[in-house]
Parts: sequence; structure tokens; C-alpha cells
Amino acid sequence: MSEATFLKSNEITAPAAIYVHWPFCLKKCPYCDFNSHVRDTVNHKNWQTALVQEITHFADRFPNLKTKSIFFGGGTPSLMEAETVELVIDTIKKKWPQSSDNIEITLEANPSSIEAGRFREYRAAGVNRISVGIQSLRDDALKFLGRLHSAKEAINALGIARETFDRVSFDLIYTRPEQTTAAWEKELSEALAFEPSHLSLYQLTIEEGTAFYHQFHRGKFTLPDEDEAAQLYTLTQDMTTHAGLPAYEISNHAKTGEESKHNLCYWQGDYYLGIGPGAHGRLPGEAPYTAIAHNQIKRPEDWLKAIGNRKTGLESSDHINAEDRAVEMIMMGLRLNTGIDKEAFTHKTGKNIEHFMDSTSLQELINGKFIENSQTYFKLTTAGLPLLNTILAKLLA
Repeated sequence: MSEATFLKSNEITAPAAIYVHWPFCLKKCPYCDFNSHVRDTVNHKNWQTALVQEITHFADRFPNLKTKSIFFGGGTPSLMEAETVELVIDTIKKKWPQSSDNIEITLEANPSSIEAGRFREYRAAGVNRISVGIQSLRDDALKFLGRLHSAKEAINALGIARETFDRVSFDLIYTRPEQTTAAWEKELSEALAFEPSHLSLYQLTIEEGTAFYHQFHRGKFTLPDEDEAAQLYTLTQDMTTHAGLPAYEISNHAKTGEESKHNLCYWQGDYYLGIGPGAHGRLPGEAPYTAIAHNQIKRPEDWLKAIGNRKTGLESSDHINAEDRAVEMIMMGLRLNTGIDKEAFTHKTGKNIEHFMDSTSLQELINGKFIENSQTYFKLTTAGLPLLNTILAKLLA
């Protein structure tokens, strides 16, 4: 897409979630397919300047965005200097008005990089929600997952986070090799004993390009089969619901009102902007119901060089037509337990949701009790949620 086309959207006023990617880690986890890199040294001043420059670049082209949320992801954002975090937050607030007085500002952290003093600095910088990548409360599992922290360090990090922030989330990975329902029940019970307000529980998946991908296909380890994984998933739903943290999305659980506002922007089809290496976004298109998909250069050094040469790390920006944009919204929205608000969907796409679906498959899925289609919402049932990918393939054929 040409720069001229990119500039045509600057009159559109729209709320947007702002994602800031910090690409560096102390170690690359074997299951991770995110854009993360290990470097001996990082020039924090250069990165601070570059992130501010990229925010300014987008603000010049989309001056009428309204900030709904800010999310520092990675990589390991808790390796960022608090000064950089504060400057990025202040720059975003100056360039775009906030959609509310107290927007959600989240920073991801690993237990191995947590210090009480650093956390207090992040809070002073403006961060009001922390997400801790604990991944397991078992030392043998942490070793398998390639994590640098122990279970004891994870618990200590969680304590520091809770003392510092009012809103704390943490992650766990399950369906690990040889994991039984009894073992997961005990581990999840320990996690729920911390009384979290938000919990992300991910099934271990083998992603192409990761170290686990090669190990798995060489037979170095196996994962629970489909039936065993389903049992672990059902147990997870039952335990979290009983603890007052029902799933609001396939892998995310929260007390009422504690859902991640930033991630809801993705799942509800709002606009979002990606800053930093490998980040991507969806911004208002020049025609109604369309969007601009933008992607940032992935390799950190190349992204930084591009900022210096042409004031942006943008790799590409492409037009998404109204039909494809609507399909994206369906694919994301059906991840939510509440499904898709039909009135909001029509407002964002210009058409009823059924317009984009295969009518025969839709009726079959409704008859099979995999989908609920009321006057106000469209969602997967409890039986349908675990089959999301299969159902999407049928609906959008």
C-alpha cells in the first residue's frame, strides 16, 4: 500500500488498543514462536528514541485515534528500563486522547526478571496491571519448558506483583508430557489458592519453527492425546468456574470486571496499533467497514535501522476489504464465551453476521447444539468451544 493511501485514513476517529513490543529475552523458550531474541547487550537509549519515533510516525497519520489500552508485550518487557516505559506511556497519552480517565496499561513480566524496586518503578511510570509468565508451579515442568526461574521464585514474584499492583494476572501451561488429571488438579488448586483475579491457562501446542517442534517430531517427547487433553480442559473449566474465575475466552479466566480490556479489543473487532519489531495491527481503512493491516519489521536490528533511515519500522501496510474484515471479526469473536454481539457486529461490518456464513452448515451446527444464535448474540456452546477451528472451517467455507 502506498504512503498516500496510508494517509487517507487520518480523518477517521476511532478507539484503538496500543501494543508495544519489546523483542528481547534472557533465553528463548523452546515452545515460543513469538518474535523474541537473545542479545548480550541492548542500547536502551536507542530503543527509547526509536519507540517514541514510531509512535510519532503513526500519530502523524492517524491523529484521531483514541487510546483504549496500552500493552507492553514481548519478549520480556520487564527487561525494559522504567524510564523507557514511562516515556512511551507519556508519548502515547500526548499524541492520542484516552478513551477514559484511567485506561488499562499492562506489562508482561517473567519471574526471573522481577525485582520489587523495578516493579515499583513501573507502577510509578504508569503501569496499572501486570501479567506474570509463571507457566508452572513445578520445577521439573519449568526445566522442561526452558524457564529460568524455579517454582519458589515464581511464587515470590507473584507476591511482589500483588504487593505492587491492584490488578495481577499470571499464566500457566498445561497438557504437558505425561501430565495426568490428578497432577493438574493439584497444581491448578495451588494456583487458585492465590485468589487471582485473572488467569491465563494455555494448552501446550507445538509450533513450527520452535525447538519443541523439532524435538516432538523426532519423538523426544509426547503430549496427552485428544481425549486426555479434553479431560484436562473440562477439569480446568470446572475448577476455575467453581473458584469464581469462569472462562471469558477459550484460554482466559477472570472475576467479573477483571477481564483484559486490551485483549478484548482484539476479540471484539476493535482497532489496534502495533509498535516495535514484529508488531502488527488493524487500523481504520479509507472506505467504510475496511481496515489497514500493518506489519513491523521483525529483526530488532533491522527495525532499529529502518527507524534511523526513514523514521518508521513499518514493513508493510495492506488494505483489508469489508468481507475479509468481517470474517476476521467472526474468527476472533467466537473465542469469547459470550460470543459476538450482533448489533455491534452489524455496526462494524454493515451486514448481519449470517451473511458471511454457509447457511447449511450453520443450521447443522445449531441443530447439533454447537452454536447458539439468538436475536442479540451469536456464540459457541460449551460443547462447541473446544471445536472452534473445526466449526470455523465449516461456517466460513
